[in-house]
Amino acid sequence: MELKITDNNFEEEVKKSDLPVMVDFYADWCGPCKMMAPLVAGLAESYSGKCKIGKCNTDENPNLSREFKIMSIPTFLFFKDGKLTDTVIGAVSKNELEEKIKQVLA
Repeated sequence: MELKITDNNFEEEVKKSDLPVMVDFYADWCGPCKMMAPLVAGLAESYSGKCKIGKCNTDENPNLSREFKIMSIPTFLFFKDGKLTDTVIGAVSKNELEEKIKQVLA
């Protein structure tokens, strides 16, 4: 299951995480975000224990959206050792996200 990432828990769940993290920045009203939701949920299951998969609602967490300059959604950010390592913008294939996850796991 995906983690709920918020302005309040980002430090603990992402920056201090021992595991790499992928964060899906989305909004409930966004069509492409809804299309990506089952794919993100599947990745969370597949990579459980190896990589944290989180979701951050941009409407509810304006500070994180501003900090990472989220201009389009969905936007996927990849973190390793608390540092941003990669970004994917838009609805993309499962393979594309998996490739990025494999890179942060390497």
